[in-house]
This record gives sequence, C-alpha cells and structure tokens, in this order.
Amino acid sequence: MVTNIFVTNIFKDRQDAGQFLAKRLQKYRNRDDVVVLGLPRGGVPVAYEVAKALHAPLDILLVRKLGVPGFEEYAMGAIASGGIRVLNQALVSELDIPEQIVDEVTAREFTELERQERLYRGARHSLDVTGKTAIVVDDGMATGFTMRAAVRALRKKNPRKIVIAVPVGDREVCNSFTHEADTIAICATMPQPFHAVGGFYRHFSQTTDAEVRQLLSQVEQTKAAA
Repeated sequence: MVTNIFVTNIFKDRQDAGQFLAKRLQKYRNRDDVVVLGLPRGGVPVAYEVAKALHAPLDILLVRKLGVPGFEEYAMGAIASGGIRVLNQALVSELDIPEQIVDEVTAREFTELERQERLYRGARHSLDVTGKTAIVVDDGMATGFTMRAAVRALRKKNPRKIVIAVPVGDREVCNSFTHEADTIAICATMPQPFHAVGGFYRHFSQTTDAEVRQLLSQVEQTKAAA
C-alpha cells in the first residue's frame, strides 16, 4: 500500500538518486545475466550508479520526447531507436495537433536521436541483451511515454525480462507497466501528489552530452582495467 504524502527535494542529485535506487535492486547484484541501460541524458548518471553498485555492465538506450510545438515541456509522445514511436493520442486529439506537425516533430527528433547515437556510442557496439534481464533506468517517470518507447524498442532485442527502475515516479504510471508482459516496474519512491520530476531533486541541472560521454568512457576504462 502506498501512503499519500507530499515530499520535495528527496534527492540531492542524480548520483544520490542512483545510489538510493541501487538499494532497491540488490537482488540483481553480481549476476552475469543482468545489464543496465540508461536513458540519455538524465538517466545515464543514475544508471551509472546502479550499474556500479550491481557490478553490471552499462549501456544506453536512446529515446527522445516529442514535445508539443510551442510547449515542448508537454509530451505528446516519444520515440526510441529502431523506429519506435509512442503517441499520447488523447493529448494530440485534445489539442487538435495536425498529423503533419506530429510527423515533422518526429522526424526532427529522430535526427537528434541519430546524432546522439553517433556521439555517445562512437565505435562501441551496443550490449547484447538477448536472453538477459535488462534494467532500464531513468531519473524519474512522470507520463511514462519515453519509458514506454524504450521498452518497446528493447523488446525487439529479445531480453528475457525487462525491469523498469526509477528513483521517483508517478504511482499510476508506474503501476501501468505491471500489465505488460515480462516487465517489472520498480519506482523507489512514489510521492503523492506527483509533480514534475525535477521537483524531487535539490540539484537537477540538465545532463550534458559531455557528461554522458564521460560516464560511458569511465565504464570502458573500468572494464579494460579489470
């Protein structure tokens, strides 16, 4: 049973949130069938801490929010690698957003997704998740559209199980994933009422491309030294 509470500034920053989340994931520690996937950009610092605590390999899973034109903070959907698109049909209909505009935003975000893929991954190949437990990490989950796009893209890679893991999330959204096959949703905290993810962090500055590349580079250096 979830207690209805209002909490602000639960976490100091994404590093703190990742360490907190990792404590909820200890059953996956030291297992050779587990991989951790961070959603760039903000999910990567959280995923880095989770992967480090679990002694699991880390990779990225590219997703992009589809913002409403002129009000980009509102998501009308999301895209993910592999041509995946998830739309908030109710919002698109309510705002009477033309299909052409949705397609234009989608094309623009796919271009940015491809840029990030080249920038972050470089010559590195993505981790093989076939038959494994894939833990997908973000810094929070409000509407769930980016996570839903990520899960649909990941299913194409045939993992054995998908574990959605976020430090903080909307209870209804978190629970909605429990109805999906082979998917477990772990939201470390589910404050009520829920507001923007950033409201639960004291420091929530935008994660930069350079920070994502640095964290992935640190993982490579650690593997090389092992």
